Amino acid sequence: MADEAGNGGDNGQAQKQVALQKIYIRDASIEVPDGPRVFTEEYKPDVNVDLNTRIHNLSDETHQVVVTVTVTAKQADRTAYIVEVQQAGVFRIEGFTEERERNHVLGAYCPSVLFPYVRESIGDMVQRAGFPHFLLQPVNFDRLYAQHQQNPESPATDAGDATH
Repeated sequence: MADEAGNGGDNGQAQKQVALQKIYIRDASIEVPDGPRVFTEEYKPDVNVDLNTRIHNLSDETHQVVVTVTVTAKQADRTAYIVEVQQAGVFRIEGFTEERERNHVLGAYCPSVLFPYVRESIGDMVQRAGFPHFLLQPVNFDRLYAQHQQNPESPATDAGDATH
């Protein structure tokens, strides 16, 4: 997502750049509250996936974006497992003078960069807990961001932290 000016010349405008400075797991956990009993039954869970993004402005151009995914698998009336991963990245964003454009980069582009990492962590944790591999389906963060922007009940975002 570099130089989107498209004209090759500078014209006094800064080039638009997004640089991933650091990626890390901020928090991760898995619970198997009904083990080992859950392993003695046929495994046909109902799975619920909850996804959230959070943005924390570290400076004018540096931002921490956190994608949190919580997967809950239930077997009848019992919880087979709950896994939650907070995948974080520190992004440096330069040249985006329009707030709308910068917010789109932070709310859609950056989470899409982080998603493959959280997907891998969740799949690995579920398998290590003794369950069949779980694969998160792809997420269209552009569509989710657009829906968030159209939702009149969305919390107002400030210059410090935002949730998408």
